[in-house]
Amino acid sequence: MQCLVPAIVCREIFVLNRVVAKRGWLAFLTVCFCMAVSAVYELLEWAAALISIEASESFIGTQGDNWDAQNDMFCALIGATVAVVLLRVPHNRSMAKLGKSRIPG
Repeated sequence: MQCLVPAIVCREIFVLNRVVAKRGWLAFLTVCFCMAVSAVYELLEWAAALISIEASESFIGTQGDNWDAQNDMFCALIGATVAVVLLRVPHNRSMAKLGKSRIPG
């Protein structure tokens, strides 16, 4: 579920603000935005661990996974990709019903 809903929200914002005019770029930029948000969160988590040894031991240490950040970002990639590939058509229909036109792809 990670980035599944944020990808739809991001896609809708991109469409409403006409950020992308060419087909194909909408999906790519949506996934890129979701990946960037995921990476920023992981960097903030890492910074909190560096600042506070207590936070490092209590939060990150309890996960016990050295690859946690990479796993989280991979799940974000899968969630965003699934959202833009599988939910594109229903999302376009939903936006069309609301009168939001000019959907590139």
